[in-house]
Amino acid sequence: MDEYDLINVTDGEETHTCTKNGETSGSLIDFLITNASVADRLETSTDLATTSDHAIVCAQLRWDEGEGAKVSRKITGWDIDGLKSEEEKENYKKAQKEWKHKSLKRPVLDENSGGDELQKEAEWIQRNFVNHLNKCCKKIKVCARSKRWWTAEIAENRKILGLMKRARKKGEASQQQVKKQ
Repeated sequence: MDEYDLINVTDGEETHTCTKNGETSGSLIDFLITNASVADRLETSTDLATTSDHAIVCAQLRWDEGEGAKVSRKITGWDIDGLKSEEEKENYKKAQKEWKHKSLKRPVLDENSGGDELQKEAEWIQRNFVNHLNKCCKKIKVCARSKRWWTAEIAENRKILGLMKRARKKGEASQQQVKKQ
């Protein structure tokens, strides 16, 4: 455990109680280890219902951001294109204006700027821009199968191609038309 900087975070409390023949007994057979650097962010729960006499111990890491707000690890982006849509035009202009106002008085960095100044500015931009996007844009969930490059135009073209292929099977379209599409 020392080699990998692991520590035992088992709380020592009973994780499950069971009553058999009028006698209540508790069990403490969980063993939970983690990296020492994340131990203070680990939350455990044992109040999950099961139909057996076994208890489930669920562990989860908290990912705190800035002011202590919990952030889901699944949300990894924002629907900026949706904000640029015709329906959201006013909100888009408002978001641009707010960001411009917020960042207007920030120092301009040049080749004479030091590493500390650059680091502070990068942290400010990241913290404030993420907060700004959270406020202005719809959050999107991205998973391993998500395709960020998939656009409405591609979806529409695929739909038309599918219609053309079905028409070809029915004999209503030629192979040339399918190839062209």
